[in-house]
Amino acid sequence: MRVAIAGAGAVGRSIAQELVHNGHDVLLIERKASAMRTAEVPDAEWVQADACELAELEDAELSRCDVVIAATGDDKVNLVVSLLAKTEFAVPRVVARVNDPRNEWLFDESWGVDVSVSSPRVLAALVEEAVTVGDLVRLMTFRHGQANLVEVTLAEGTPYVGKSVGDLPLPRDAVLVTVLRGKRVIVPNPDEPLEAADELLFVASEEVEEELQQILTPTRPEGRKPRRD
Repeated sequence: MRVAIAGAGAVGRSIAQELVHNGHDVLLIERKASAMRTAEVPDAEWVQADACELAELEDAELSRCDVVIAATGDDKVNLVVSLLAKTEFAVPRVVARVNDPRNEWLFDESWGVDVSVSSPRVLAALVEEAVTVGDLVRLMTFRHGQANLVEVTLAEGTPYVGKSVGDLPLPRDAVLVTVLRGKRVIVPNPDEPLEAADELLFVASEEVEEELQQILTPTRPEGRKPRRD
């Protein structure tokens, strides 16, 4: 997969290093000469260019990319890069970094964004996921809110502890993706027994999140809502 990353700051370079390690073809686009630290990601292709300039993106052959990641520290730049990638170069998948949570509402399909990632919200969700038992925690949103990655840690006394994955009466629009148990990542086959402290990761629509919460923690206080990022 060929991935272009606009912005070669600490975030952009870290993403590039991970993608290169996973065998992907990475193009790093950076405007500032001082940020062209090619030695830090030597296996990536580096281009010094302004990612907001159409002609310079054409020279970088952005149309050959399967994914574009707008990872600069400026939300305005990330929106422009996303829009150009989608409308001018028909890039199939555009991921954009949100620096200021107040701007999240802008990062949608009207600006060419397929997936937006807000660092403050992700960090808050990860903190909740680490310390919360029994509550549903939303970790990530897909397809502009049509589906979410959510996590529930099974508490002691939950009726499904000791039963099998196949015994979970899941709502129609919820799928159990994996079970995390200690250092293990478990494929959730129907016969897999559930244990207290298991972390269950689901992809679910927002409409069924509360129902999913009630199934997994049926003793939760009336009217208490699922926790979200």
